[in-house]
Amino acid sequence: MPTIVSIVGISKSGKTTLMEKLIRELKSRGYQVATIKHAMGDLVLDKRGKDSWRHIQAGSEATAVSSPREFVLMKPVTQELNLDEITRFFGEDYDIILTEGFKQGNAPKVEVHRKDIGPPLDSLRKLVAIVTDEPLESKVRQFSSEDIEGLANLLEKGFIKPQKERISIYVNNRPVPLTGFPVTIISNVIVAMLSCLKGVESIEKIKIFFKKEAKP
Repeated sequence: MPTIVSIVGISKSGKTTLMEKLIRELKSRGYQVATIKHAMGDLVLDKRGKDSWRHIQAGSEATAVSSPREFVLMKPVTQELNLDEITRFFGEDYDIILTEGFKQGNAPKVEVHRKDIGPPLDSLRKLVAIVTDEPLESKVRQFSSEDIEGLANLLEKGFIKPQKERISIYVNNRPVPLTGFPVTIISNVIVAMLSCLKGVESIEKIKIFFKKEAKP
């Protein structure tokens, strides 16, 4: 799956502003960027009585609204999805997915800290950087809010470039971690097999879907 990095911090610390700057910087370097915003309350994306609302009420597992400029997917869930489950809906076409929030998630995190808002967050897992307006006693690398280039360099070198060539495999909707040797074997076998098929020329991306009927 694409690299995921979460931007976290106390409310009003500047997470959205940092996201905007990072998106622009990474886009200027030619990378495809997607974003996810974590909301604490219910989402109101569809109004009662609208056609798509009626589709969901009738029992549709998911519905989409498409226009010449936008595409919105709506899917009711019985419990909150984790980041891996959410990112599967994005597909594999992005170089990085930046999330705003998800401080309890398992993705690498960049914390945004402002002295006048409050102390840094406690016990964050996988904290890789702090964007701060004051020096902090921390072994984690620190950046000023103006050093977007430096933070983008960190994300590019540490997370984006190592994933430029990748294989993502999901078994029963769960991602399967792959190390170097299985990646090489699987990619070589699949490319060799597909290269022999009529109509297949240069291969840059491969998408395979397999579904087997469950035995009773």
